[in-house]
Amino acid sequence: MRISDVVRRKGDFVVTIASDATVGELLALLAEHKIGAVVVSDDGESVAGIVSERDIVRHLHSGGTAIIDGPVSAIMTSEVHTCDDQCDLSDLERTMTENRIRHVPVVRDGKLLAIVSIGDIVKNRIDDLQAERDQLRDYIAQ
Repeated sequence: MRISDVVRRKGDFVVTIASDATVGELLALLAEHKIGAVVVSDDGESVAGIVSERDIVRHLHSGGTAIIDGPVSAIMTSEVHTCDDQCDLSDLERTMTENRIRHVPVVRDGKLLAIVSIGDIVKNRIDDLQAERDQLRDYIAQ
């Protein structure tokens, strides 16, 4: 299975934020959309970084509340693991697990297409297992 299948099921809506936006604006965006991470992009197409709730917590601990008025670029992760939409799902599962990351932007030719979370991957896996179970049950019942 490919990442494009997961994106097709979940949708391709991606929340982005500019690198010069404040962490306070980031907090509002996370709360508004009820999400855990945002792609940092100054043009809405390229991936400059990613910033998650964990990044905020780590920097609050080390820098205090002063970070809230600072730019997102000061706390974002700039070395972002990305994948293309033809990436094999099991390869991405392995990458996410080994690197302990929960969100991966999906790109094609350097342009942002979607974002997948570990929750999306788990949901996809559960849906596949349930479909397989249902097929086996129908087969046995015949």
